[in-house]
Amino acid sequence: MTVKQLKKAIDVLGYDNDVFERLKRPDRVLEVSIPVRMDDGSLRVFVGYRSQHNNALGPYKGGTRYHPNVTKDDVVALSMLMTWKCSVTGLPYGGGKGGVIVNPKELSKGELERLSRGYFRAIAPIVGPEKDIPAPDIFTDPQIMAWFMDEFSAIKGYNVPGVVTAKPLEIWGSPGRIYSTGYGVAITAREACNKLGIPIGDARVVVQGYGNAGYYTAKFLHEMGAKIIAVSDIEGGIVNEDGLNPDSLLEHVQKTGTVVGYSGAKKTITNEELLLLETDILVPAAVEGVITGANADKVKAKVIIEAANGPTTPEADEILFKKNIMVVPDIIASAGGVIVSYFEWVQNLQGFPWSEEDVKKRLEQYIVSAFEKAYKAHQDKDIDMRTAAYVIAVDRVVRAMKIRGWI
Repeated sequence: MTVKQLKKAIDVLGYDNDVFERLKRPDRVLEVSIPVRMDDGSLRVFVGYRSQHNNALGPYKGGTRYHPNVTKDDVVALSMLMTWKCSVTGLPYGGGKGGVIVNPKELSKGELERLSRGYFRAIAPIVGPEKDIPAPDIFTDPQIMAWFMDEFSAIKGYNVPGVVTAKPLEIWGSPGRIYSTGYGVAITAREACNKLGIPIGDARVVVQGYGNAGYYTAKFLHEMGAKIIAVSDIEGGIVNEDGLNPDSLLEHVQKTGTVVGYSGAKKTITNEELLLLETDILVPAAVEGVITGANADKVKAKVIIEAANGPTTPEADEILFKKNIMVVPDIIASAGGVIVSYFEWVQNLQGFPWSEEDVKKRLEQYIVSAFEKAYKAHQDKDIDMRTAAYVIAVDRVVRAMKIRGWI
């Protein structure tokens, strides 16, 4: 998917095949083995990766995920997506991504700490505030970032807070980081609705996935006056046409582990049915590849705001574009996390903390600017929003590479 999207942007821009060949592969991929002494005394060796796609615009930047299904190809593709996400939002970063093949839920806290420190020791030669700045992703969190930072600082012999972002506030984290992705998605939805003539206060919203991004997206859209009519998680979906309260729903999820069974719901549906509900805004905030060539023609939303990475396939994009359904791509809609990670990095380098109000205000400025540029390209070139965003992102990287003499 990522290579197809890159090729489409290259063709629109009119760059030759040399540019495509240079950008479709990462600068480097490091594979590491991580021996961990388990609580029972046995030794397990885990496999981890760090992919660094392109650093023409600045240090590599991207999350690290812990998941049993992590593959080298996944990490490479996600590092490329991070290059475009950083570029289209105007950040001085290239794209990176990391992953460890593990189910962290099977580990004790001590085993998880030993794994985290072992992974970061293994990739330490290629990361740093001026080289590559990891952050959380699936099944990693601020505590794991704290272990990463502490391990790197121990290797260096002094504190290096800027080596990772999304750290706890107690050790140089940034206010606003915890809700930054969802806040950015909500701002993007508001801007898209403005373009389509849909008052955000009258908008109906469907959210697939009720993790951090899904919850905060629902929360901020609810505060803007929108009506959250359906949400889902891995167990299934719930609907209430009169609206769901995001905060009381979160309390239910924290008690039961799922949105299913919430007292404020009027009916239960499947994840597949949820994607096809009639709504103004559809927010896929779960996993990749949920809107495909098989179901895109049945989607009834007026705008799709991608909070997850890659929830819409290229085949679905073509169908939705012909149906005049706007898709605001992940590289803009879910960029709030990396934007506030950038703010955290800047604060760490300066040794000067910002207020939460400053963080939110600047985050909104970056998201609105990226959306406006992509929307203009979408209109000027009569291309879908994803291709428009990629054209802007790829062109900025290519121009930097040409100026630096790389191509």
